[in-house]
Amino acid sequence: MSHSRPPPLVTGISPKEGPAWTKVTIRGENLGTGPADLIGLSICGHNCLLTAEWMSASKIVCRVGPAKDDKGEIIVTTKSGSLGTSTVSFKLLRPERIGILDQSAVWVDEMNYYDMRTDRNKGLSPLSLRPSNPLGIDLDKGKVSQSDVELIFPGMSGDFTSENFSATWYLIENHSESSFEQLKVGVSNLKKQATKKNEGSLAYVKGGLSTFFEAQDALSAIHQRLESDGTEKVEGSMTQRLENILNRASNTADTLFQEVLGRKDKADSTRNALNVLQRFKFLFNLPLNIERNIQKGDYDVVINDYEKAKSLFGNTEVPVFKKVYGEVETRITALRSLLLDKLLQTPSTLHDQKRYIRYLSDLHAPGDPAWQCIVAQHKWILQLMQSCRDQFISGHRVGVGAALDVEGDSRPSAIGRLGHTASLKRGGSLRTPRPSTWRSETPLQVQFVDKLSDVVIGQLPNFWKLWISYVNGSLFSETGEKSGQVEKSKKNARQRQNDFKKMIEELTSQLVKLVRGALLPATLSQAGLSLYGGWEKQTELSGAWITQIIHTVRSCYEALSALEIPNDLLQGIQDLLLDLRVNCLVVTLLHSAEDIKRLAEKENWMVDNEGITALPSQFEQCVVQMLQSLKEPLEVKVGEINVLQLEQVQDQAAELSVSIMKVFINCLDQLSMKSEGDGSSSHNMSGDLSSPDHFADLTEGFTPTSEQRLLIVLSNCCYLEKHTFLNLMDHFEKHGLTGTEKIARASVDAVRELDRKLFDAYIERRADPIAGSLEPGMYAGYFDWRDCQTPTGVRSYLKEALVNIIAVHAEVFTVSKELVPRVLTKIVESVADEMCRLMQCVSSFSRNGALQARLELCALKDAIAAYLNTDSSSSFKQALDSLPHLHSGSDKKLLEELLNKFTCSMQLQLACFRSSSVQPVKR
Repeated sequence: MSHSRPPPLVTGISPKEGPAWTKVTIRGENLGTGPADLIGLSICGHNCLLTAEWMSASKIVCRVGPAKDDKGEIIVTTKSGSLGTSTVSFKLLRPERIGILDQSAVWVDEMNYYDMRTDRNKGLSPLSLRPSNPLGIDLDKGKVSQSDVELIFPGMSGDFTSENFSATWYLIENHSESSFEQLKVGVSNLKKQATKKNEGSLAYVKGGLSTFFEAQDALSAIHQRLESDGTEKVEGSMTQRLENILNRASNTADTLFQEVLGRKDKADSTRNALNVLQRFKFLFNLPLNIERNIQKGDYDVVINDYEKAKSLFGNTEVPVFKKVYGEVETRITALRSLLLDKLLQTPSTLHDQKRYIRYLSDLHAPGDPAWQCIVAQHKWILQLMQSCRDQFISGHRVGVGAALDVEGDSRPSAIGRLGHTASLKRGGSLRTPRPSTWRSETPLQVQFVDKLSDVVIGQLPNFWKLWISYVNGSLFSETGEKSGQVEKSKKNARQRQNDFKKMIEELTSQLVKLVRGALLPATLSQAGLSLYGGWEKQTELSGAWITQIIHTVRSCYEALSALEIPNDLLQGIQDLLLDLRVNCLVVTLLHSAEDIKRLAEKENWMVDNEGITALPSQFEQCVVQMLQSLKEPLEVKVGEINVLQLEQVQDQAAELSVSIMKVFINCLDQLSMKSEGDGSSSHNMSGDLSSPDHFADLTEGFTPTSEQRLLIVLSNCCYLEKHTFLNLMDHFEKHGLTGTEKIARASVDAVRELDRKLFDAYIERRADPIAGSLEPGMYAGYFDWRDCQTPTGVRSYLKEALVNIIAVHAEVFTVSKELVPRVLTKIVESVADEMCRLMQCVSSFSRNGALQARLELCALKDAIAAYLNTDSSSSFKQALDSLPHLHSGSDKKLLEELLNKFTCSMQLQLACFRSSSVQPVKR
């Protein structure tokens, strides 16, 4: 209850003491704004509200009730100021027994008198009256208290009409201050009274003896006259004539005074009626006052007046009062029906519901209005929830807002109200303000869950609070009064606990099924789909939207938990949250795979100093963003379980994570095989070196050749294995995903398989042309090893092969220097194997032929020595072993000179093969 005025303060009361039913005037400050504002008045602990008449904010008139306490404060309670205080007190005087002949300041004409000797309810005859002062001297009331005298004379009485009369008690009570002489006079008076009583009848006869004789003579004369009249047969006896005279006198009197007496009787009747109307005007005006107060909504005044009338006239036998009281009952019955209709009307606030229930209870309405209200609210909330779904399904979203915003457009959203409810145990709003385009951009399922949450959070807390008030009895009394109604309410609540539990379960079940129908239709039965489904035409939600729904459902759960609703009644919402979190995880992983598949469209083939494009970084960023978006769904709130601890979810998440890695690897595979224009491998590589801008174009927008594309993808694969996958596994573990070893192993195996495939394809494209050009160049011009001239240097075919190897080196180095050793080693291995085959195929060598062959083999081996491996070294050894040995010193000298000449002439070209010269390309 909110109070807008200071509490009442009683500063004066007049009179300050008196017996029960004394009319008092109470004065003070802030005694209420009107009769309806006055809700409590107690004097000496007794409730005097029924007799109270509010005069002004500083004056109240009432009658003091028969309180138990002899002295106490005057406490006023108002709606606007609550419980008040008092600076004065009232002393309640106990009523003394009042004799019939005693003077009294209290009107006692309606009191019943009792014969003190027999204690029977019958009036005293005048002959039984006793003098109020039998001693005949002045009464002198002492200061001895009644309780002290009762202790001195137990079982006795100071009333001289009582059988247990004690003279000593009487003297102490009435003549404690009288002198001895006065008491002696009193004894004389008492003796005289006794003598008069004994001789009173005889003395009365002696004093009036002559009167008795005269009366006797008159009666005898009348008797004789009557007898003589009766013996004479004369028409009309004396008694007859006397009767006729009396009748004529009566008729004449009636004629003279009939009109006057009639007017007097009518005036007396009217006067009596006016007196009754004036005395009981409260009752006669009550039906009209009830109607007026009902129209104004002053139900408290109506109830107070009804209680007062019921206590005064409820059991009356007076026909007029019964008729008027019947009219009052008729209007009260109509008021009960009106209040019950208002109570069951929806929507209504919790404050109004409590108010109407209290009114109906005070009016003693039949049945249990509080439970009727609870049942009506339960049905209405169910209808709201189903109506929300039906209107979203039909597409009338505007209607949904109008129909379901039961508290007006100014009502905050469910999450906004949660800031209050959950100041309810949390502070602030949990949802950021939405843009104006939120409705048009948000999927219908998300809008539906949000609106459904608004309905639940807006209605269920008041529904629960209404039940709690019903259980603890605060619906009927917030001040501890009306204990009978409170106990009855508690008893009814205990009997209906199971029924209410079923109501809460039905509401939460309805919420869960409606959300499942919109988001998880596979979890519903066929019958459930017909009631809660119908969302098939809507697009599938992304993980981000499902995350928002999880946030909304969690907020709804937290709001209900803050009301201290038992957890077993909210278990269905927890199960729904678990399924939503698992679904969000799966959908996010699947949608991420689709997003990663489209990364191939963003490849611009621009490499950095490490030989990789932006694609691996974009892939890593995409996966990290995916994991960050899963942070809220995977977060474990109070009462929830960790979905990643479920074995089935672990396996599914690991499988989908591996599929994401393989999708990206497949993207790289598709990029490597993509055909672009003139990306043919049949062109002359040595000719490409003539253009200085050939490899510089890799940093600008260009279309790479198929071989360059293979190299770039190979470089990306290497980076994935060495860096990206390791980083991603760290992120997986940081976000709580399990099975990272399995994911890493499968991902590395897949990327290695792609790497092997792409490497073999590149080597095939580059090594085969170089090795294939050796034999034609070796035998160009019909060269014959058995008939050749003295060697003058390395022939051009070998130089051309070296230039082609240099071109491959330049091509690989431009992309990634890390790939150079691996690629050139394989190229050299292929060339060495071909040279070995060609030399072993020669049947015989002349001296000059053997020297020429050894010169070319040694020149080639020395030039590419940095990239020789075991296989290529073995091939060169086998080729040299197949040649005749040089026995002549001149041949050895010539061989050495020609090798030096070749090295000097090709120094610039062969510089790239020296490992110390491997430097990153500056771009």
